[in-house]
Amino acid sequence: MLANQESLFTDTLPGASHWSMVVPKGHTVQFKDVEGGANMSLLFYNPSNLLERYNAPDTLKCQHTFKLTEGNCLYSDMGRIFCSIVRDDTGWIDTVCGVANKRKVAQKWGERDYQSDRNQWKQNGFDALLVEVAKYGLGKRDLAANVNLFSKVSTDDAGNLLFAESHSKAGDCIDLRFEMDTLVVMTTCPHPMNPQTGYPFKLVDVCVFESEKRLDNDVCYNHRDENARGFENNRRYLAQSDAASPATSHCC
Repeated sequence: MLANQESLFTDTLPGASHWSMVVPKGHTVQFKDVEGGANMSLLFYNPSNLLERYNAPDTLKCQHTFKLTEGNCLYSDMGRIFCSIVRDDTGWIDTVCGVANKRKVAQKWGERDYQSDRNQWKQNGFDALLVEVAKYGLGKRDLAANVNLFSKVSTDDAGNLLFAESHSKAGDCIDLRFEMDTLVVMTTCPHPMNPQTGYPFKLVDVCVFESEKRLDNDVCYNHRDENARGFENNRRYLAQSDAASPATSHCC
């Protein structure tokens, strides 16, 4: 967020928590790793048609990449762009490793439950996302491959996945500029490959502000020819939506 921009909404998500909100087109959400070593898992849906959701394979293959970072766009399964990554202090965002389930978390960090441990219980990413999507009438079959902000997973020459410890530093920010109204589902549960011996409760700040006007030299639009086509798909979809319903969307 620039110095002259005013935030419309701010919040802090504790570690092992989950949340969701509808972000209108033309707004940017900034995620900030407060302490370093955070993980923010995200899913995206079209609030007007929940069958349209984030598509990780299309996002990667159409931009010829294994990782995501500044300049990349995040695509729906309809070929439209939910949001563009306009800032990434970390240089690498994972979207291939998914989230941990209850069994994996119990194996790595032991079992705890909310009844006994309250906010220090060891929530897992799968159940956290499932709780949030249930608020919108969705279920297990609607949990697609997700994005993991602040986490880096690379490969070695043999194809083994390698988790980068201390990839994200305290104060690192990632800004997502939303190109269409989007339901954002999020959790701060740890990455499934995190090797920490203690369950990592890491805070993430969330800030929403109005996006600056997209210029002709926009880094995301010009990143690849495929992105230009994605923005055109958005333009056609939004033109139809505006004609059908002139009502204004509201944040949160």
